Amino acid sequence: MTPDTDLLIIGGGPVGLAAAIEGRLAGLSVIVVEPRATPVDKACGEGLMPGAVAALTRLGVHPAGHTLTGIRYLRGTHTADHLFATAPGLGVRRTVLHAALSRRAVELGALIVTGRAGMVEQDETSVRAAGISGRWLLACDGLHSAVRRQVGLAVHRRTAGRRFGVRRHFRATPWTDLVEVHWGRSVEAYVTPVAEDVVGVALLGPARHDYGQTLDAFVALRRHLGDAEPLDPVRGAGPLLQQTVRRTAGRVRLVGDASGYVDALTGEGVRVGLAQARAAVGTLGDDVPRSNAAYEKAWTAATRDYRVLTTGLVAAAGSPLRRGIVPLAVRAPGLYGAVVERLAR
Repeated sequence: MTPDTDLLIIGGGPVGLAAAIEGRLAGLSVIVVEPRATPVDKACGEGLMPGAVAALTRLGVHPAGHTLTGIRYLRGTHTADHLFATAPGLGVRRTVLHAALSRRAVELGALIVTGRAGMVEQDETSVRAAGISGRWLLACDGLHSAVRRQVGLAVHRRTAGRRFGVRRHFRATPWTDLVEVHWGRSVEAYVTPVAEDVVGVALLGPARHDYGQTLDAFVALRRHLGDAEPLDPVRGAGPLLQQTVRRTAGRVRLVGDASGYVDALTGEGVRVGLAQARAAVGTLGDDVPRSNAAYEKAWTAATRDYRVLTTGLVAAAGSPLRRGIVPLAVRAPGLYGAVVERLAR
């Protein structure tokens, strides 16, 4: 039986839509299955690294946002700034980013349908989910990927001790063009300007902490916000750490957060997800085992810096070394800048 489409994408978040755009640019027919209405929101820091901005430009996606000139780490009286060396980043509300990607995907001819994956079945020539068959299926269904579990690629872990993210927007004029990372005792606060009068504040840390009380503990940040009006409810995501056995199972490929995730600490999830989407489409071929081996290799290359640097930083952040991270960045600006630039590519 002839498949309904070349590329069946489960999950129409930013990475799924980026994969749809990549597919259409490669001349493939594409169907995206997503249960939620556009635009889709998510708890995240909303700061796009320069590499992510460049990747979006390549796809023909130009979301409106606030220019970001670098990263600032703060703890107590210690402040470490690094300005991006080559190009600026962009603070973009997740809903704005999603809407821009959706418009581009539809413009290029991708079909977006409402639905859920349901049962995933495959044979030698096609894979079927949500009542649709495709030559390939890209699972872009996020941290808690149902497809990942079905095809046996998930690594199951206890949630105890794992980190979560919560985010809220405030009506406030940004006081800097930098992404600020305020380091607390066990929580980091990411402050991202996303418009001329809106900042997003994401808190990363252990489960079950009160957003308001935790935010109040960041005295300097609370002073900047003053009595700024909250624009939305607190939105959460997690647990952040997700691991996979591998990224391929026959004609199914895991892409984005579904393929594994370390932590949001380094703020480059979108950049890595876009790189994975490009690799997932670019390595498709008639020889399935060879094609999958090529994607596994490309996935490893695209995520290596993120996985190594983020894993190390998260380990330090959960140890007695945590108190020394910002002072070290102050004393060793060259090292701090090199790490930021490596992640910003």
